Order: sequence, then C-alpha cells, then structure tokens
Amino acid sequence: ELLAQLMDVNAQRPQPWDARQVMYEALITSAIDSARRAEALGLNGDNILLSCKVSGVQDLIAVYRELARRCDYALHLGLTEAGMGTRGTVSSSVALGILPQDGIGDTIRISLAADPVEEVKVGWALLRCLGVRTRGVNLIACPSCARQQFDVIKTVAALEARLEDISKPIDVSVIGCVVNGPGEATHT
Repeated sequence: ELLAQLMDVNAQRPQPWDARQVMYEALITSAIDSARRAEALGLNGDNILLSCKVSGVQDLIAVYRELARRCDYALHLGLTEAGMGTRGTVSSSVALGILPQDGIGDTIRISLAADPVEEVKVGWALLRCLGVRTRGVNLIACPSCARQQFDVIKTVAALEARLEDISKPIDVSVIGCVVNGPGEATHT
C-alpha cells in the first residue's frame, strides 16, 4: 500500500525517481513508521531493532545508509537470499563488511542456501576480519602455488579442525615456501 502511494506521488514529480529509489523510500519509511508506532504504543525505542529485507548488495548498502542517516534505532543487517557457496558468502561479506566500516549496524545475519552452521561460520569469519570479534584462531596461510613443498589446502584444513576448540584469540601462520617464509624472515 505504501509503495503504491509513493509510486503515485513519484509520478507527479517534475523529475520522477527511478523505481528502485521509490522502493528504497518505501522500505525506509515503513521501517521508521513502524518503529514510531511501536513507541507510541509504549515500547521503549532502545528495544526496537529495524531490518529492511533486500537481496541485492547495492540495494542493502543504499537502504541502510539512508536508514542510519534518518533514525537512531538499532539496525539488523542481513542480505536475504544471498545464494549458496562462494557467491552467497562473497555477497554477504561485501554487503555486511562495508556497512559496519561506516559505523552502521548492530546485529548481522548471514543467509546462505546452506547448512545454518555454515552461516554461523561465515558470520564469525566476517566479524573476525572486521576486528569486531577476536575469538579463536586466525589462520594465515600461503596461497596454493608451485613453490610449495607440501599440500597447503590439506594441511590448513587439518590444522583448522585441530584448532577449532581454541577460544583464545591467536594468529597462526602456515608458510610454505622460501619466498613467503624464510626468505622474507631473513630481511627482518
């Protein structure tokens, strides 16, 4: 109903917005109006968490930047229908990595077409990369290349499995060649 109303208003503008901008406005207006109605009914504003569900990375960033500009409510970040595997992980990481760097967002949700345990792992890794969470081992490993003298992928996977119960924040480096390991170390 709100979107239809905003589309009608937009059609009367001398320079109408594109449909995507009208959709952003509908999401933002709906979220803020709903929060204000909840406050009017007696809910404390500190207990309100706003979420605008979108499935495009650029849409999420645009909507939440504007939402944060217009209100002081807590914001829940989540890219809905992000996808599966690498694509879903990358899309979620980009969207949910940019906004916290701008100081936007209070909670996150990774939504992958995958086992929910994988969603939690991606969320933890994202927060670790942002420096928000430092729990557990941060494995730093060489890329796979011809200079290695061992199977990095197999070694790192085995190491991750052995260290997953450690909660103390530590960095562990797996360096496999003379260029990235001892070769660099000789210059320090």
